[in-house]
Amino acid sequence: MTKITFIKHDGEEIVVDAENGTSVMHAAVDNLVPGIDADCGGECACATCHVYVEENWFKKVGGTNDSEEAIMSLNPDRAETSRLCCQMPVTDEMEGLIIRLPEFQF
Repeated sequence: MTKITFIKHDGEEIVVDAENGTSVMHAAVDNLVPGIDADCGGECACATCHVYVEENWFKKVGGTNDSEEAIMSLNPDRAETSRLCCQMPVTDEMEGLIIRLPEFQF
């Protein structure tokens, strides 16, 4: 299990244990993290699992693929460290990962 901290726009922290091999999105949904709707179920088709990865973690989670890039290009709230968390598989290297949740998703 890997600990991931989700930080809501108001500063509240939610720490979850995520099973390696699952996605960060599934870890959020399974632990009822608010602001991660995951309307498409993790198919990289909706951007309702948009998150901001803390800058020092961004290289560790990897970059976007073509499908994710296409969806994210339509998001007006995109930032340099934006990702769709459905496209981020949980690994041991993510222990302590910090994710910020966009205010507009609440």
